[in-house]
Amino acid sequence: MKDKKIVVELSEVTKRYQIGTNVVHALSGVSYAFESGCFCSIQGQSGSGKSTMLNLLGCLDSPTSGSYFLNGQDVSKMDDEQLSAVRLSHIGFIFQSFHLIPQLTVSQNIQLPLSYLGWNKDKSEDRARELATLVDLKDRMDHRPVELSGGQQQRVAIARSLANNPKLILADEPTGNLDSATGGQVMEVLLELNRQGKTIIMVTHTSEIAAHATSAIHMLDGKIDRIKS
Repeated sequence: MKDKKIVVELSEVTKRYQIGTNVVHALSGVSYAFESGCFCSIQGQSGSGKSTMLNLLGCLDSPTSGSYFLNGQDVSKMDDEQLSAVRLSHIGFIFQSFHLIPQLTVSQNIQLPLSYLGWNKDKSEDRARELATLVDLKDRMDHRPVELSGGQQQRVAIARSLANNPKLILADEPTGNLDSATGGQVMEVLLELNRQGKTIIMVTHTSEIAAHATSAIHMLDGKIDRIKS
């Protein structure tokens, strides 16, 4: 059987922040390769570097040193405009707080990334309907976030993350604002996406949620200290 393609690769990545006269070493020489189609959880205590790592993977920040390859392309030296283009075309984000726009309907929230990609109205609406159906919200297309439960709002956020058909989905505490039953339903959606071939990297502090992933990284003091595969 052929080896799986590497979709994300970090090589000796460091990230330092200057805070007043102090230098914070958020990441210290992190190297790791994520295979296409993996579902990997990242865990660690507050300050361990997991959120910094997710920001780098999402092209929301750049490393101080080292390299980050996304689909074989070195994005670690890109400027802000180039990173924005990579995020828009290749990465889907799911956040703990959903980040839906309250004035927009479910359909409009899902379509938001497509407006930046220049899709026309009919094509965008068709894509939103397809994704709303995927997350079992077809009958909520014209509702606004305030009219939805927390679990429904997170499913809208998942649908929005899929709008651009991303190579990589990054989930930051995707069940953090949900009760355990609703969180389990959201995880079932993510598991189904993974079964369909999506690469998912998820930060979580909850062991029960991390257990759904097929591999796991544990971080400590800016380094990977344990790997489970």
